Amino acid sequence: MGNLAIFWPMVAQAFLTFAAYFVLLSRRRTAVRGGGASLDTFRTAGTEPADSASASRNVANQFELPVLFHAVCLALYVTNGASWLAVALAWIFVVCRLVHAFVHLGSNAVAQRFQAFVAGFVVLFVLWILFALHLLGVA
Repeated sequence: MGNLAIFWPMVAQAFLTFAAYFVLLSRRRTAVRGGGASLDTFRTAGTEPADSASASRNVANQFELPVLFHAVCLALYVTNGASWLAVALAWIFVVCRLVHAFVHLGSNAVAQRFQAFVAGFVVLFVLWILFALHLLGVA
């Protein structure tokens, strides 16, 4: 597997972030057009309708663990450590983030969302361990 393969999960994660923004825009527009909110509603956090608030929180989530994900993917690439295992783990992380976003923007079932988060967290942690082992010359 080529070293460039590590970029495809990064692209998928970026598109997930863009999709979350589109959902947020749509929900806020619906809230304003439906009379459930005004433009002033969005000046401060905590004042918007629950539907758009969950989308807003999901967008914020895309800049938490995924930041570490993009960092480790780039680090693996520049050190020539993007092995097939690293790429597979990167894809698994993205799938976990997709599930997390789907639940968060859908049913918002906290237990299911937490499971997806923990799975992604563990996969990302393992990816960082793999990177550290690569730096040590072990992996």
